Amino acid sequence: MAKDYKHSKRRSGSSGLSGMAGFVCGLALGLAVALGVYLFDRRTEARLAAQQTAAPMIRDEAQAENKPAPASQEQAETQEFDFYEMLPKYEVVIPEQDARGGAAPAVVAGPVEKPGAYILQAGSFRNFKDADRVRAMIAMQGVESKIQKVTIDKDTWHRVRVGPITNLQRLEDTRSKLRQAQIDALVIRVGE
Repeated sequence: MAKDYKHSKRRSGSSGLSGMAGFVCGLALGLAVALGVYLFDRRTEARLAAQQTAAPMIRDEAQAENKPAPASQEQAETQEFDFYEMLPKYEVVIPEQDARGGAAPAVVAGPVEKPGAYILQAGSFRNFKDADRVRAMIAMQGVESKIQKVTIDKDTWHRVRVGPITNLQRLEDTRSKLRQAQIDALVIRVGE
């Protein structure tokens, strides 16, 4: 005869632990591992603290006996803090890049000998009134100048510029006129 499958008992799908029991066991195992790591770290900190407190005791005993500490230990102590004294003394000047990502234009210090186009920058000011005052002083010398507004790192600067000048003799003449008016201008080469 044929077997009746309609009334047969269904097998339960549990294989020992239910879902909630597995979660609790996993949580307990995770907490045990976290506790072990925490205690292991605390032992390391305790060892370091014990070494640090033992070192001053050794130094105190050496001072009490009027014995000088070893030279290597003194050097290690002085070298340990030299970095903090030396760092503020160093200054690193990073040249600002153009907005296009190109290199900053070359600034010429001495007399110009290489032919090309040059700009004289008489100053750079945060306040427009200061830039306009310098521009007026330059105009009294018979030299035409412009004010260029530039934003660098969310700060607005007003540059007073003369040029571009391509004739080297005219560049040197203009530069000497500005020097006579006690305006020290930077010579910037453009379009290399």
